Amino acid sequence: MQNARMDTVQSEIAATAARLVVEEGMEYGPAKRRAVKQMRLGTRAALPDNDAVEDAVREYIDIFHADTQPVELQALRRLAVTWMERLADFRPYLGGAVWHGTATRLSDIYIQLFCDDSKSAEIALIEHRVDYVPRTVTGFTGESVEALSISSMSPDLGEPIGVHLLIYDHDDLRGALRPDHKGRSPRGNLAAVRALLEGGDHG
Repeated sequence: MQNARMDTVQSEIAATAARLVVEEGMEYGPAKRRAVKQMRLGTRAALPDNDAVEDAVREYIDIFHADTQPVELQALRRLAVTWMERLADFRPYLGGAVWHGTATRLSDIYIQLFCDDSKSAEIALIEHRVDYVPRTVTGFTGESVEALSISSMSPDLGEPIGVHLLIYDHDDLRGALRPDHKGRSPRGNLAAVRALLEGGDHG
């Protein structure tokens, strides 16, 4: 009985977090913590995993944004392709909601670069006079990685979108391509993202 109640609470947290992700553009972690606060559950509440939140996000989009989200997703993927083409020398891979198909116009774009020299991508941005903000984020290995954050105008959406370039060592690429536990590719290269655009795939 207690397990069933815990599952119900986790489902409610996931649903509340999903609304925050879609309507406010929050990341999963902060959205789960805000959901717990809004539901007044206390800090010891068991949080749903990211898969549960992703499922809830897809459900929320299907119910409330089925008419607008596919167009917004395609616009974000087109902008991602633009940056991946510009940064082709650094082996760009698209990850996150834009790759998996759950992104809306409030979502940021996450591109992972696998560089021979960790400073080479940053130097390329400087040479092309691209304004960026350096920061440290948690990477897919759980370790801290450098990220270069850019604000880039989406011609289709008519508004600026956050584009985050996560800098990895070239040797990290092999581990980055292992399928996730659902058997999906966790990220895609330029050819794969172009294929999504051409096929109109919505994730």
